Amino acid sequence: MHTVIRARDRRRFIGIQDLMRFRVMDILLVSTPYDTHILNEAGELSERMLGEFRNLDLHNSPGLTGVSTGAEALKLAAVRQSFNLIIMTPHVRDMDAAELAHRVRLAGIDAPVVLLAWDSRELNAFRERIDSTEVERVFLWQGDARILIGIVKSVEDWRNVEHATSTVGVQVIILIEDNVRYYSSFLPLIYSELLLHSQRVISEGLNLSQKVLRMRARPKILLCETYEEAMTAFEAYQDDVMGIISDVEFPRDGKNSPQAGAEFAREVRKKYPDIPIILHSSKQENVELARNVDANFLLKGSPLLLQDLRRVMLHDFAFGDFVFRMPDGAIVGRAADLRGLQDTLHSVPVESVVYHAKHNHFSRWLKARTEFDLAHALRPRKLSDFADANEMREALIDGINDYRLDRRQYYVADFDRDSFEDPTGFYRIGGGSIGGKARGLAFVRRLVSMYGLRHRFDDIEISVPATAVLGTDVFEHFLDNNDLRQFAIECDDDNQIRQRFQAARFPAGAEQDITIFLRRVTYPLAVRSSSLLEDSQQQPFTGVYETLMLRNNSPNLRERLKETITAVKRVYASAFSQASKAYLKATPFRLEEEEMAVMLQRIVGAQHGPRYYPDISGVLRSHNYYPSDPCQAEDGIAAVALGMGREVVEGGPCVRFSPRHPHHIMEFSSTVGMLETTQREFFAIVLEGDELSSTMEEESFDLAVAEEDGTLAIMGSTYSHDNDVVYDGLARDGARLVTFAPILKLDEFPLAKVLEAMMEVGVEGMGTPVEIEFAINLKPAEEGARVEVCFLQMRPLALFDEAEALELGVVAPEAVLCKSDCVLGNGRIEGVRDLVVVDFQRFERKRSVEAAAEVGRLNAKLNANERPYVLVGVGRWGSRDPWLGIPVTWDQVSGARVIVETGLRDVKVTPSQGSHFFQNLTSFNVGYFTINPGVGSGEIDWDWLDAQPAVSEVEHVRHLRLEQPLLIAMNGRKGEGVILKSGDGYGA
Repeated sequence: MHTVIRARDRRRFIGIQDLMRFRVMDILLVSTPYDTHILNEAGELSERMLGEFRNLDLHNSPGLTGVSTGAEALKLAAVRQSFNLIIMTPHVRDMDAAELAHRVRLAGIDAPVVLLAWDSRELNAFRERIDSTEVERVFLWQGDARILIGIVKSVEDWRNVEHATSTVGVQVIILIEDNVRYYSSFLPLIYSELLLHSQRVISEGLNLSQKVLRMRARPKILLCETYEEAMTAFEAYQDDVMGIISDVEFPRDGKNSPQAGAEFAREVRKKYPDIPIILHSSKQENVELARNVDANFLLKGSPLLLQDLRRVMLHDFAFGDFVFRMPDGAIVGRAADLRGLQDTLHSVPVESVVYHAKHNHFSRWLKARTEFDLAHALRPRKLSDFADANEMREALIDGINDYRLDRRQYYVADFDRDSFEDPTGFYRIGGGSIGGKARGLAFVRRLVSMYGLRHRFDDIEISVPATAVLGTDVFEHFLDNNDLRQFAIECDDDNQIRQRFQAARFPAGAEQDITIFLRRVTYPLAVRSSSLLEDSQQQPFTGVYETLMLRNNSPNLRERLKETITAVKRVYASAFSQASKAYLKATPFRLEEEEMAVMLQRIVGAQHGPRYYPDISGVLRSHNYYPSDPCQAEDGIAAVALGMGREVVEGGPCVRFSPRHPHHIMEFSSTVGMLETTQREFFAIVLEGDELSSTMEEESFDLAVAEEDGTLAIMGSTYSHDNDVVYDGLARDGARLVTFAPILKLDEFPLAKVLEAMMEVGVEGMGTPVEIEFAINLKPAEEGARVEVCFLQMRPLALFDEAEALELGVVAPEAVLCKSDCVLGNGRIEGVRDLVVVDFQRFERKRSVEAAAEVGRLNAKLNANERPYVLVGVGRWGSRDPWLGIPVTWDQVSGARVIVETGLRDVKVTPSQGSHFFQNLTSFNVGYFTINPGVGSGEIDWDWLDAQPAVSEVEHVRHLRLEQPLLIAMNGRKGEGVILKSGDGYGA
């Protein structure tokens, strides 16, 4: 709890510089390189710092220094003594935030320690096992870089509030909320809206000093988590309280109080009946409680909670130009950005350049824009270091130019329609966030440079394909300008949403930028989602939103523009689809918190007649859930296919191998296994047709087409039916198979070594297991060009929490419903009484799509009644190929607590680790049993299931509801699991 000092009764006007005595000017960030990238270097934080920090205080934004261990942090803080704030993330290996805070205090370092967590589960685990009383506050990262603004300003406000209120009368807003997820959402919003209010005030004919004073005198936000902390703050600053935003239920006297917010409001009302009070609660019945204390009420469960709160909060952005002056004060030029500064330096009188250089104006302005490296490089240079003033001017211009060129390799460049020339870079169109998927690729670009990966292998170039990202501001403007937000949130008809979105006006500025982009870009484009929440560490949102393919080869620019904007609108609409809404319901996020950026990304590949596709696409995971000797889990697993990556991410047939053991492929241990699991078709984009990319999807082709294109030879094999043997290569007659034998066995291309290097760099950079989507073009069109290996996506790999893994112990055989030695998940699950069963006696592979629809309808019904269930079926769940299993999508099985898949009569099932469906299983901690009784792997009691009465029964699917709940026990470390018909047979 923060200690507050009672404000003095009398105040006096003071100088603006003295108003903010405590400023966070130097932040020490203790995190993995990937966490640092998210918070500081992905373009989001620099943009927020540049705009919002300047608007808050008209002062330089804080500098951030990153270290990767607690020991480094303690050593650096002791030496520099300049850090005002230490922010730590949970994945630092040598110590946690509580230990760091304790050691900081013992060392006499005057800097509060704040914990910034990525997931509420890991935060709860931290609080349960660690005494965190010395940690200043904990916050939750939810994809919005403005949380950094909230953290810094919250720390500053508590330290400045006594002085600011007692001397000037700065107003105070008391925010009472003990739920870290909610106050981590509220604080950024409140600070943003207050900025907008300040801008409205200063724009009304005020002079410069008044504008600055009003900016500096913004209200202070005091975050309190208990009744006592809030009451102490109120009593200290009651004459200056502008308003109160309070939860209804929070701790009082050391325990949770269901009406603490109302009780607090009554105490406030005794002294100040007119103070605005907003109460919020997850319980609708508390609206009457709020009414009784004359308070507004917000429902936490409302999909429009933040918008409702936004109506009473205010926001502002104001970027300052660099104003060139002569020594007498005359203005001779302005620059709004680095390029403008560089250009204007050419034309302004040299006397102005000397004047600003002598007074360190260039360095100071650059620091305010978070261009710290350039500022530090320019500051030591003096006029005496040069032959004359003109030489100094040229050195400044060259220094800025070199810095901008270097920055392009490390940062996402803002798209400039007036200067866009290079169609091979990475650009942002519009403002706001670039979203999780694009942020991951921006980080990959840095890693490729940092670790020398680009040209590590002879004649191979590892990179990220050219990309332009429409920032989330374009999405926000599109929704707001067309009044679509509330409609899209509330509408439950996907077709109606898509039609309204297609009919809506696209933001004119973004459309102009896309037009300029397409003038220079004529290669095929993938239009990909990159939402704010996508690729998060616990809920990666894989496969939730649309990805569309554009030929982009029409000579008519207007047609290509129309097709591109149509695709972007479809991605926007997919953010509000029933599938995405169902996915979000299973997460702690609200739909209104989601914002959509969209990537226009070059499709890696080459043209082969009327087709365009890469030679190889795949997914690489640094953690293998099902390793077999000699492979270990940390050796990783790759799933690769010929052509576009749809074959892999949708769970189709492909080749799976560990990059560290490329010759060990379990599925290839027999001819039958090879025939069952290898690819028989591939996906490509068709470049010809009467209509321009009307389907916006890839099309499938037989392997004979790939053989004609010349792309099958390096990865193909031949099956001889006469002697039941598979031969490497295509020299013999017979059925063609994609085995990658010439690559993996003969090393005609070092695929395994390249993937191993990509995997190692990804893990090192992110500090966590990773999943990488990639594409490879073996024969570039340009003469002498390198083989092209491209990262298409990199995200943290959601792993099951193994803290609850348990020994299964002894079970009575007659009590076993199913048992497997191929299981994902940990712990014990009780209380599940519902089963959804696709019986192998009823299932017909040719009607698997119908079976998927039946499962989806039952899933929706059980979800609506909040009844978790066990899903049992034959074949591979979630496979794109309906002949391999049941092609459900994630929203069709989202309520399943455990999923069981069993082998078909003639096909052994293997989990598809590269698919989006599989990634969603792991991210939602859904237990996953794979059983192949035909080959002696696991067991399932079909007879018992068949004997149970059904609640409902359709052609392929039965819904069972048991009198006694099932008992499910899993040990993910050993890959073992059992489902018992009841708990009576469990002897552990």
